[in-house]
Amino acid sequence: MDKETFLYSCNFSQNHSSESYKGCRVEYIEDPDSFTYAEFFRHFLLPNYPCVFSAKFTEDWNSRSCWVTQGGKPNFDHLLQNFGDAIVPVANCDVKEYNSNPKEQITLREYITYLKDYIQNNYYSPKGCLYLKDWHMHKTFPDKNVYSTLMYFTSDWLNEYWDAIKGDDYRFVYMGPKGSWTPFHADVFRSYSWSANICGRKKWLLFPPGQEEYLRDCHGHLAYDVTSPDLQDGSMYPCYSKCCQPLEVIQEAGEAIFVPSGWHHQVYNLEDTISINHNWVNGCSVALMWHFLQCELKAVQQEIREWQETMDGWHQHCQVIMKSCTGIDYKEFYIFLKVIAENRIQFLEDYFAGRDVSPPLLKLGSLHAMYDISRAADVLAVLIANEDFKKLETESLSPAPLQLLHHLQTVIDDAYRINNM
Repeated sequence: MDKETFLYSCNFSQNHSSESYKGCRVEYIEDPDSFTYAEFFRHFLLPNYPCVFSAKFTEDWNSRSCWVTQGGKPNFDHLLQNFGDAIVPVANCDVKEYNSNPKEQITLREYITYLKDYIQNNYYSPKGCLYLKDWHMHKTFPDKNVYSTLMYFTSDWLNEYWDAIKGDDYRFVYMGPKGSWTPFHADVFRSYSWSANICGRKKWLLFPPGQEEYLRDCHGHLAYDVTSPDLQDGSMYPCYSKCCQPLEVIQEAGEAIFVPSGWHHQVYNLEDTISINHNWVNGCSVALMWHFLQCELKAVQQEIREWQETMDGWHQHCQVIMKSCTGIDYKEFYIFLKVIAENRIQFLEDYFAGRDVSPPLLKLGSLHAMYDISRAADVLAVLIANEDFKKLETESLSPAPLQLLHHLQTVIDDAYRINNM
């Protein structure tokens, strides 16, 4: 990050109201040599706008050649030879379970056997349309050099944190036949996502934040399929007529799409398709992640409100339920902020002392680390002041949240002084 972008980001007022997305379109980024990280940061990350990167950005990925036949189809032989015994999650697109599809765990070998038969039988199987989703290929095969994250997406707090605690990651491979699809949703923690087609084509229907409220039924549930004729029924979907038309994107082989925070979407495979996808959060979106967690907790509290006076530890029970639904609670969110901030503090100390530093953080630069610490401090201050957080037992947190906040503020002041700002 250069100084001009840093100063711009510090003065940028993030406005994520529905009005801020009026007239938004999906820009196409053609040339890797002329498109800078600073441009992506200013024009897409900060304002939370989508874009598509051309196939030139991924043309050097090994998967673009090894995973694909000369005819542009999935190279099943290569995949079987290298990953055949891997256990993969497979969803049935023909079955609705709540607002998603039920999954089973099978070997990649079994899935490819199914997929070959499905394609050969004119895209039919009594098993239904099965879609390999959320395969943690990178975690299971870390030494397989099949792709490299584009620099624009490398400020990735989510995977940095889960790698640090040796938990699950949010790096996935998807593989599905023509006609497979993903129902209407927004991504985990209201994270960003990027998705690159290794082969095949996808159709995306993107809705700016806020539009999903018009796509709820009379019970408050989100639509499962935004193309369903059922949405025309005003008694079932009373606000549908107020919803804007989605931004439609046809994503070609090799192209990568950036889906911003809180943009609900529905996705179709127009051909037999393999894609690589990451969910990620950074300093530009961490406040939106925090807002999402507050909404999730509020929903849990509403559900078990009647037991508030009679249940011991009601507030902690709410946190447990929230974590079971979303994957994180308020105390872990504090640890998340702490890990990210402390990594950048260590980076700055090593950087200014001339010691070896983390290559990903070095690539982004010291000003980016300063920006990250500043954003972590902003959200931490709001977390500490939150009434629900105050009701939790935080004595086990080290350092104490207020102590960490004061440390971050001191680091920020020192960094400003060193950089003559």
